[in-house]
Amino acid sequence: MNTPAPARIPARILVIAGSDSGGGAGIQADIKTITCLGGYAMTAVTAVTVQNTLGVSAIHAIPPEIVAAQIRACIDDIGVDAIKIGMLGSAGVIEAVADALAGVTVPVVLDPVMVAKGGASLIDYDAAEALVRRLLPLAAVVTPNTPELVELTDTEIEDATDALLAAQELLNAGPRAVLAKGGHLPGDTLTDWLVTRGGHTAFTAPRVASRHTHGTGCTLASALACGLGQGLALDAAVIRARAFVAQGIAQAPGLGGGHGPLGFFPLA
Repeated sequence: MNTPAPARIPARILVIAGSDSGGGAGIQADIKTITCLGGYAMTAVTAVTVQNTLGVSAIHAIPPEIVAAQIRACIDDIGVDAIKIGMLGSAGVIEAVADALAGVTVPVVLDPVMVAKGGASLIDYDAAEALVRRLLPLAAVVTPNTPELVELTDTEIEDATDALLAAQELLNAGPRAVLAKGGHLPGDTLTDWLVTRGGHTAFTAPRVASRHTHGTGCTLASALACGLGQGLALDAAVIRARAFVAQGIAQAPGLGGGHGPLGFFPLA
């Protein structure tokens, strides 16, 4: 009798982020995204949020030592091909994550989550310094939106040109690349800037009017991490991640009364 060939091992993606009880962002969106793109998702939960499409009403932080233990448990046994970091919440968790990742050489995608879609703060103000000092140097790419880019660089951003200049400034803080997302800027065209030490590339698309954009940042970063873990070049990983988010908005299920979740399906 013929023995079946062993299944191909999928890219192993470790997500370090908070849980969204509504399922549209955070760990839940990360797992759905990675699964749809053919990866294997592992998680280290940093916080449990009480959340739905209308906003965040409570946050329960996970102790830093438990966050670090989750990271080590996944890496030591299963291994890892790429890491996505999202909501961290405090300087203590940031320090614990950085310590747990010491010596890890796989690509790290850092989504510097600071404010929820509904406006709730998701990070202590004193944690920004720890994030810049400990995590930016570990990142293969950091994916700030405009408010996060303003916070991280202490600059004013009014248009895509300002965003490019701020992204170039953030690059000096240590990441190997910056993907500055332009969704918060005005205009009918959305421009994301990918900035590396070798230059910069603009990715543009028509703006889609939709209230179903909850979790777009989490989804983009997880899709990007999955692509890098699967061996895609950075430009190709960005293109696929943006296409996955655009498809998610177009196929949103229309749930909730606020910022609704995306639709999560394999990329067409």
